Amino acid sequence: MSISILILTKNEEQDLPDCLKSVAWSDDIHVFDSYSTDRTLELAEAAGAKVTQRKFDGYASHRNASLKGITFKNPWVLILDADERVPPACAKEMLKAVQDAKDVVAFRIQRRDFMWTTWLKHAQISPYYLRLVRPDRVHYEREINEVLIPEGPTAELTQPFDHYPFSKGISHWVAKHNSYSTMEAQRWLEEQDGNFDFSWKKALFAKDFSEKRYHQKGLFYRFPGRPLIKWLYMIVVRRAFLDGSAGVTYATLQSIYEYFIVLKQKELERAGKA
Repeated sequence: MSISILILTKNEEQDLPDCLKSVAWSDDIHVFDSYSTDRTLELAEAAGAKVTQRKFDGYASHRNASLKGITFKNPWVLILDADERVPPACAKEMLKAVQDAKDVVAFRIQRRDFMWTTWLKHAQISPYYLRLVRPDRVHYEREINEVLIPEGPTAELTQPFDHYPFSKGISHWVAKHNSYSTMEAQRWLEEQDGNFDFSWKKALFAKDFSEKRYHQKGLFYRFPGRPLIKWLYMIVVRRAFLDGSAGVTYATLQSIYEYFIVLKQKELERAGKA
């Protein structure tokens, strides 16, 4: 049994070729594109990938459309972004895992984030992701920092895949997270208006990683001084300094991102009271 590949793209001519090379072992590769204006489609088709285009309308809705709208050759699908890579050891473990899956509907895989050539082993906050899935048994929720919801049992693999979020440079990362912070602030306001009930118990003890992170983030957004708290947590608690200058830089960038969210939350609150 093989595994189908789903790669989501928008102007990814720089990163897509290496991503495609890392999954060349698959007999069914799909690129789900948001109307790229660069050479993304040309490169995808040259590598033998099947291309589907759809206008982006939100992270959860777009990913759900990819899972439900594409006819995959295989019952299992690996979901990737163009700046991610699948090492041979990870591919080997995944192929074996789906053979023995039984009632499992999704596998959680460790993702190693890199800044330049440094693995952010300590600085990285969220290392595990549900990426190897049965598309008919999962769905996404939330339009920012989307969460994949499995409709059945999950399991965890041991071999990691790799992520290069700074492949396009610091400016690209900052621009992207400036956009993310706007959506995060808007989501925070909607949750306040909707009186969402975030649980300390689930934030600490939920078995599902995505559910735990959801409640942790919801509660964290109520703390004063979040940017400083986040920086201290990453530097002192997670010991990001052990990753060298890359770890300290990453912790600082994450704190700046948190500060963007705080500023935009206040801006939205003032606009709502005006």
